[in-house]
Amino acid sequence: MLKQIQMPAYTIKILDTLSPVYPATWNTISGTHNPFTRFEFLHALETEGCTTSAQGWQPHHLAFTDAAGSTVALLPAYIKTHSMGEYVFDWGWADAYQRHGLAYYPKLLSAVPFTPSIGPRLLYPPGSDPATVMQLHHDAAQALTSEAINMQASSWHLLFANEDSVSLLGGEENVMVRSGCQFRWKNNGYSIFEDFTDALVSRKRKMIRKERKAIADQGISFRHLPGTDITQADLDTFFVFYQATYLKRGQAPYLTRGFFQRICETMPEQLHLVIAEHNGNDVAAALFFVNEDTLFGRYWGCLEEYDRLHFETCYYQGIELCISRNLRDFDAGAQGEHKILRGFEPIITRSCHWIAHPSFRAAIAGFLESETQNVVAYADEARSLLPYRDY
Repeated sequence: MLKQIQMPAYTIKILDTLSPVYPATWNTISGTHNPFTRFEFLHALETEGCTTSAQGWQPHHLAFTDAAGSTVALLPAYIKTHSMGEYVFDWGWADAYQRHGLAYYPKLLSAVPFTPSIGPRLLYPPGSDPATVMQLHHDAAQALTSEAINMQASSWHLLFANEDSVSLLGGEENVMVRSGCQFRWKNNGYSIFEDFTDALVSRKRKMIRKERKAIADQGISFRHLPGTDITQADLDTFFVFYQATYLKRGQAPYLTRGFFQRICETMPEQLHLVIAEHNGNDVAAALFFVNEDTLFGRYWGCLEEYDRLHFETCYYQGIELCISRNLRDFDAGAQGEHKILRGFEPIITRSCHWIAHPSFRAAIAGFLESETQNVVAYADEARSLLPYRDY
C-alpha cells in the first residue's frame, strides 16, 4: 500500500500490488461474471510480468473502505509511461504535448490491460443503492484527479467504461467522454448456424458458405477445448501461435506464457480454446473467454496462412459456440470492418478522460466533439451495411 486518500464518505487506499488482497475479498466485490475484472485475471497479469513498472504498467489500484474499515469498492488503475495496449488511441495527444515541450507521461489509467472490452471499471457489489453508487463514482473521480495532480501526471483516463460509469463520471467537472466503435454479434435465438445464415440476404449467405467451404476443401478441422481440458501441450501450441501474431509485426507479445498458465489454473471455467488442424498438424489457435451470456474473442495466431482460416477460427467457430451454448452476445474485440458483412453489429464504446492542462483540455474537448459526430456517423453507415434481411 502506498498511501491513503481521505474522502468525506470513504477512505481510499492506493495499492501498488494486488498480492495482499484475498481473491475472495476482491471477487465478492467485483463478481466473476466479467472475466477481465476478477482477481485471478488481473493478478496473473501482475505476477507474470505483464503489468509492472518495467512494462510501463505500474499497478496503482484504488480500494474504497468505509468507516468500519471494510472494503466496499475497487478501481483497478495503473500509472502508464506509454499508450501501448490500451486501444483508445491518444498518441496524437502525446505528440501535441511533446511539440509544446510538455510531458504527457506519466498518466493515470483505469482499464483492463490489453483488453478492449466494455465492462465495469469501478467495482462494487450488485444491489448497491443508487446514492451509494453515485457517491462512489464522485469520490473515484476526485481521487483520480487528486492522484494525477500529486503525481504531476498529465491526465487520467477510464477506458471502455460501462454505462453506469459513463453517465456518472461524465457528469464530473472537466471529465470528457470519448466515443469509439466496435462490432458485436447477437444471437437472435438461433438453434444452428444455418439459422443465422438464413437470416442474411442471399449474397452474404452465399459468401459465408463459400468461405466455410474453402476451409473444408483445404482439409482443415477444429478441436474445441473447454478450459478444464486444456493440457500443457495445448497451451504450448497456442502460445507459439499467439507469439507469432506479434513477431510478424516485429513486436514482442504483451502477455507471457506464465500468464496463460496461471489463468488456466485459476479460472479455467471461463476459458475456451479452439485449435485448427491440417493433415494431422496444429496450424492455428484462438483463445476465447466466456461467461453466462457472452463469448469474448481475444487471442489468435497462426504460423502459415490458409485461405479464410482467420474468419473461420475467430468468428464462425465462435458463432457456432455461442449458438451451441445459448450465449446472447459475441464480443470479438476491437476494430475489424470485415465483421460487418458477417453479421457483427456496430456498438458505441465510451471512455472518460480528465486533462490537467486547461489549454489542452479545451483543445481536446473540441476534438472530441468533432470525433464523436464522426464516430456516430460511421456507426450509422456501418449499420446500414449489415447483411440481415430485415435491414
